[in-house]
Amino acid sequence: MAGLAITTILASPAFMSSPAHAQNASATPVAQQELTLERIFASPSLDGASPRGVMLAPDGSYLTMLRPREDERTRYDLWALPADGGEWRMLVDSAAVGTGAELSEAEKMQRERARIGSLSGIVTYQWAPDSQSILVPIDGDLYLAGVDGSVQRLTDTEAGELNPKLSPEGTYVSFVRDQRLFVGAVGAEPVAITPAEESDLIHWGEAEFVAQEEMSRRTGYWWGPNDTRVAVQRFDESPVGVFTRTSIGAGGTSTYEQRYPAAGTDNVLVDLFVMDPDGGNRVEVDLGEEEDIYLARVDWAPDGSALYVQRQNREQTVLDMLRVDPATGRSEIFFTETAAEGHWTNLSDNYRFLEDGSLIWWSEADGYAHLYHVASDGTRRQLTDGEWVVLSLDGVDQEAGRLYFTANRESVRESHLYSLDYRTPGAQPTLLTEPGAMYNWNMDEDASRAIVSRSSPSQPPQLYFADAQAIRIDWIEQNALDADHPYAPYLASHVTPEFGTITTADGTELHYEMLKPATMRPGERYPVFYQHYSGPGPQTVTNSWGGALKQWIVDQGYIWFQLDNRGSNNRGVDFEKPIYRAMGGIEVEDQKLGAEWLKRQAYVDPDRIGTYGWSYGGYMTLLMLGKDPGLYAAGVAGAPVTKWELYDTHYTERFMGDPREVPEAYEASSTFPTAGDIADPLLLIHGMSDDNVFLDNSTQMAAAMQEARVQFDMMFYPGQAHGVRGENISVHLWETIRRFLEENGVPGGPR
Repeated sequence: MAGLAITTILASPAFMSSPAHAQNASATPVAQQELTLERIFASPSLDGASPRGVMLAPDGSYLTMLRPREDERTRYDLWALPADGGEWRMLVDSAAVGTGAELSEAEKMQRERARIGSLSGIVTYQWAPDSQSILVPIDGDLYLAGVDGSVQRLTDTEAGELNPKLSPEGTYVSFVRDQRLFVGAVGAEPVAITPAEESDLIHWGEAEFVAQEEMSRRTGYWWGPNDTRVAVQRFDESPVGVFTRTSIGAGGTSTYEQRYPAAGTDNVLVDLFVMDPDGGNRVEVDLGEEEDIYLARVDWAPDGSALYVQRQNREQTVLDMLRVDPATGRSEIFFTETAAEGHWTNLSDNYRFLEDGSLIWWSEADGYAHLYHVASDGTRRQLTDGEWVVLSLDGVDQEAGRLYFTANRESVRESHLYSLDYRTPGAQPTLLTEPGAMYNWNMDEDASRAIVSRSSPSQPPQLYFADAQAIRIDWIEQNALDADHPYAPYLASHVTPEFGTITTADGTELHYEMLKPATMRPGERYPVFYQHYSGPGPQTVTNSWGGALKQWIVDQGYIWFQLDNRGSNNRGVDFEKPIYRAMGGIEVEDQKLGAEWLKRQAYVDPDRIGTYGWSYGGYMTLLMLGKDPGLYAAGVAGAPVTKWELYDTHYTERFMGDPREVPEAYEASSTFPTAGDIADPLLLIHGMSDDNVFLDNSTQMAAAMQEARVQFDMMFYPGQAHGVRGENISVHLWETIRRFLEENGVPGGPR
């Protein structure tokens, strides 16, 4: 979002105050209904309105968002609100404009990488710089939507257009088709500006698999300021091993020869070029002599005088910031980040290049994620410090010398918004939000206005306009739990979670979240639905809205419980370190500690603790049952990794190292050595078209357990990818889980 002047947007004095939590109960009583799986996965969502892609026009004249349909919660249309007053109106009806054409396999895979594979209609869009039109991809083609309601079709081909963009000045539209970058003046026929290659294993302008899946980089080209130059990645997949991925659907089976860089095998070969918009004056960027690297990030200096490239080594222990001359491709190391012993370099988007050639930079150099000011000569000055972490850099006001960020300084379980005078040494952050919730915000280019999101355990997600001090100007989506909210008839099911800590032997505090049935009675013992993810990265115990599904689980008579073990993020480097080259170790121990703590509680039935996890959590279920037989009454493992050699290079080697160098670490982290020790009931679930954690993980584990004569249940879903989703399929999935627990000694309710 560019600099804006949006004070005219419904900025009545009644809203010019600090945000206050919405009321959680209706003024008018609403007849209460039973919360069912069918209603949870039907439309509209019980979480209330869930807009995506909220943006402001560059000149502040419109607010736009992607809004789901009332009768189809996964289909999104483009809506707009005039800044000078008026009502929301649908700007682009995805069903009316779209053709319903099937997406290309490449775009389907990109959507899976972005975790939006279940969505349809409009999933992304981009404002033109003149604020008069919007680039909108629908069903594999591109459209230009005018604010006057007109819609112009820009492409009409069977081949899809990947990574579509408008250039910064709005002169060109660009996209990737048939593995080449196309550019054309808006409204004119685009032409390929990268060479035709003899091999179909060479891609221009795309991000390779691990960049999309693990580095959060989903593009392979970057427009420079003023539309004069564009940086373009070229990658060659020929060194990457071929994995024959089978997609098993209800009506047939398809196979894909997917180039998949499994841990310990070769990655793609990456090159970077800078060229004119017509492909002329192409120069190659010097990325160094070592070819086995990761191209992590690419950015232009604000004035276009330099290209900045983040180069990560294969071990992910060193991150170099290269400064590149775009005219010649020559590069030099601007500065280097080196991981602490027994750790790795975490990638981030929390940095901003400034007009004077310096930048605001996010680093874990002191053991916690903090912000630094890096001068043009590479010297740095720390801006924030303490035993807390900066979660995101959200805006920089260069004129005033202030930056804005999100952090968990107030509580590990909460995220809050802050401002800081970055020019004054020793300046301290100013807290801008109230306790009791999770906050995030997106600011405009000048950090003068923001779109703030907020939720709490008693308030589903809200969106509002705010000024730079996070003071609300007006609601975008208040989402109040009033009589009109879709969740209102089910508020009787809503229970407030309890938070607490469990202390490990070395004194580390582990945070947990627990929901108890509203009908609990003293002296009775209840079963536990013990949910976990446990892998590096996601923090699950937060002071945020939990959704209706966990409330349904509690309604079935279970205590719902989860615990963030060591290895998860937002607690500092030392909290992450224990999983280095030892995944499946400390996490299992910490979750065991949680189970043992539960068994000591007077209200818990110690013989009825069922454990459930998906993806890394599914991996954990297999290890928790295999390493501690008898501790859990039953376990559900969804889409588990079972052998880390089957997963990709960038994720796996970051934490585990290269299996060619540390095979013993991989053997210790595998689920196979303890497969024969699983003695408790197990339900194994997997989507049969999973292109992330391949089905081979579950079939190999199934074979190992069968060879060991271990009995287990299995539910595989034809046509489903890594997330098993769908209005009916989701109901089936959770009915399967409930039935499995009931039939294996873990029914809901007291005894």
